[in-house]
Amino acid sequence: MKQHDIRSHLPHQLIHDVYVLLDDGDRRALAHTNLTPLEFNLLLQLDLEQGQRLTDVGAKLLCVKSTITRLVDRLERDGLVRRNPDPDDRRAQRLILTPRGAAVRAEALAMHNAAVERRMNLLDPEEQEQLTRLLLKLRDGLAADLAAQQAVDTER
Repeated sequence: MKQHDIRSHLPHQLIHDVYVLLDDGDRRALAHTNLTPLEFNLLLQLDLEQGQRLTDVGAKLLCVKSTITRLVDRLERDGLVRRNPDPDDRRAQRLILTPRGAAVRAEALAMHNAAVERRMNLLDPEEQEQLTRLLLKLRDGLAADLAAQQAVDTER
């Protein structure tokens, strides 16, 4: 592999490795609540009154329709969410957090926040700020690159 290839691949590999470790830590932190990180993130999108359209939740979580349906089926079976007809669109459903779902979400959030604090405190405040700046720059650049690629793909 050429030197420039190694320089660009190493950060990518490290970000992947960190993601895997963070995901595993999230799974462990949420284990007591019996939620996966994806289920937890879905619950974070919801409220007790108006809810969100299933399609909007799926788009925010980058999930295809079959994945979001399976997640919602499980959460609904466990009494954490409920589906309501969308008053603005007969074909759509809105996903609403139940009181039980709100309680489980609050417990999961407390456990997750404690785990995030513990793990992020491996870096001192200055290192956290530097990492945040670099990750924001990378995130924004990747989003712009994906949008540009999508525009090119649409033109084809």
